[in-house]
Amino acid sequence: MINDEGLTMTQELVIRNMTRPEVDALVGWAAREGWNPGLNDARLFWATDPDAFIAAELAGELIGGGAITAYQGEFGFMGFFIVRPEFRGKGLGNTLWHARRERLLARLRPGASIGLDGVLTMQDYYAKGGFVFSHRNLRFRAEIPKRPITPRPVTPTVGNQEIVPLVEVPFDQVLDYDRACFPAPRATFLKGWLSQPGAAALGCRRAGNLSGYGVVRRCGQGYKIGPLFADDAQAAQALYAHLAERAAGGPLFLDAPENNPAALELVHRHRMVEVFGCARMYLGPAPAIAHRRIFGVTTFELG
Repeated sequence: MINDEGLTMTQELVIRNMTRPEVDALVGWAAREGWNPGLNDARLFWATDPDAFIAAELAGELIGGGAITAYQGEFGFMGFFIVRPEFRGKGLGNTLWHARRERLLARLRPGASIGLDGVLTMQDYYAKGGFVFSHRNLRFRAEIPKRPITPRPVTPTVGNQEIVPLVEVPFDQVLDYDRACFPAPRATFLKGWLSQPGAAALGCRRAGNLSGYGVVRRCGQGYKIGPLFADDAQAAQALYAHLAERAAGGPLFLDAPENNPAALELVHRHRMVEVFGCARMYLGPAPAIAHRRIFGVTTFELG
């Protein structure tokens, strides 16, 4: 007998927590989908919230998964939603997605919001699940010359502006700056993200105060900047120029939010080409964050 999901009645979709090796498999699927994850993403995402990874299992086989990251119960993010191609179109993804949403709601305080970056073709589907469109986050690509870029001269605005390794900035200052740009504290995530192998984390300081920071990490293809947070276009430009040096001789990617015109001006100034886009949507109130400071989002998977 076949039910309305195209499964035999003896087959039952099992929704459960993932194991650590299964997260590696999920990242591998993401790479094949063209999402270009970072080389350390699986380890860092797991360290941030090991209970976030939810598996869909059919007849003992992993057929799909996704993340439901909870940030201290104050904000949730749904990402990494993948069903293996041969199991699509059978209603399995729908079951997995709704199960993940309900599990994440249970992990958050009442009234907390949930965000996601969904592929544009799925926007109507997520809207049926209660999510409201906020803006698009667009992925841009640049080909960085083999010779390292010489950063453009930095013109001070308030005091002296300098680019420094982020380890020179007290961590509590980085946390405070990040909190203005992200809906909840994420100290555990940042500790790993800022110190990951093969990456560079830089800060911009003016008169001793942090005016922005950014991270560039190695991915399966080239490098990706994320996050890129800055007080203004000048600080963002200075950070971008220094971070881009790491990608010399290959592609560089930046996920820029469309609701910050200065971010789009930055990618156009560097002749970056749009290659992908997601719809940022929220279940619950849209967080009150400093959108004008966000020149590049951290990840499409964890927010």
